[in-house]
Amino acid sequence: MIQHVARALSLLLAAIGLTTLAAPAHAIVDRDCGDFATQAAAQAFMLASGPGDPHGLDGSDDDGRACESNPCPCGTTAPQPLVGPGSTQSSQSGSQSGSHSGAQSGTDVVRRNVGNVVKVTDGDTLEVRVRGIGIRDVRIIGIDTPEVYGGAQCGGRRASQRMRELAPVGSTVTLLSDPSQDDRDRYGRLLRYVERRGKDVGRAQVNLGQAKVYVYDRTPFRRTAGYERVERSARTHHRGSWGTCWR
Repeated sequence: MIQHVARALSLLLAAIGLTTLAAPAHAIVDRDCGDFATQAAAQAFMLASGPGDPHGLDGSDDDGRACESNPCPCGTTAPQPLVGPGSTQSSQSGSQSGSHSGAQSGTDVVRRNVGNVVKVTDGDTLEVRVRGIGIRDVRIIGIDTPEVYGGAQCGGRRASQRMRELAPVGSTVTLLSDPSQDDRDRYGRLLRYVERRGKDVGRAQVNLGQAKVYVYDRTPFRRTAGYERVERSARTHHRGSWGTCWR
């Protein structure tokens, strides 16, 4: 009798061992965001784990992006690089010079960060508390607004006020780099598209007639064509500074 019980117990333990070995890795060890050094690493793991986000790395917003508070480099929801729409056919425009640092990024990877606006510096520049990184100055790619410091220009204050409405202090924004442009300008500011609630803030400024399209050093950014379309519309309908300051 004892031999039969021992044999049955051995078979049971063997069966349990085989089940454990056959179980997928994510069923054995649950992962959280602290297990990954970067957002890209967490994103790659989540995509490899299969549908349903079994480790809960996406959080409560369910936007398909894992561990958004982790530092970049950042991944995307799909294996291919995230790129912005727009044509590369454009001529230089805008009045500001020397905005970029001089060397392009040389990569097709888009850096994506989420943060909260700390300060609206002017119509094309923000201070953002980037999650997992800290406060950074952000110069919005593709636009140029009238100055408000060192001699205020016509339309500068209105452009700044519009930016406060588009990206209020405390609001959550998404920052996206453009592989065709530098990562920072010569002042150390991040060069980024800024999106809030799915809306491109820079393009909105152009559409409102508060900013002109700005292409640095004859290197069109990826959204140039779309920006130029709304600029033509703003100019035609004399919106914003097109009706008061510009011709």
